[in-house]
Amino acid sequence: MAFSGGDYEEVGRWLENFATSHAKRESPRVEATVDTGGAHEGHSYRLSLRLDDRRLPASGDAPLELAYPEVAQRRGSMAWCAELAERVRELARRLVEQERGARKSA
Repeated sequence: MAFSGGDYEEVGRWLENFATSHAKRESPRVEATVDTGGAHEGHSYRLSLRLDDRRLPASGDAPLELAYPEVAQRRGSMAWCAELAERVRELARRLVEQERGARKSA
């Protein structure tokens, strides 16, 4: 049986935990946040990663927005989860690289 479905809040918690666990594989200091408010409340999630005062996607960049129905239905798919995990880890790697670059130039 696939692990899928759930109400908006439950799926949002799952997404935040999933993203956090994969981001922390790149650095234990990276935090994941899932924005569930505003115009997309009940319809989609905006996922971002933070390391100290840096955030990705940055405020001017297109957000990593995931539709609620897609996450609810596909979170039981190993292939979909692997793809999302790689997207999260890539953002985390970029954050870590930016932070290292900032420390070298300071």
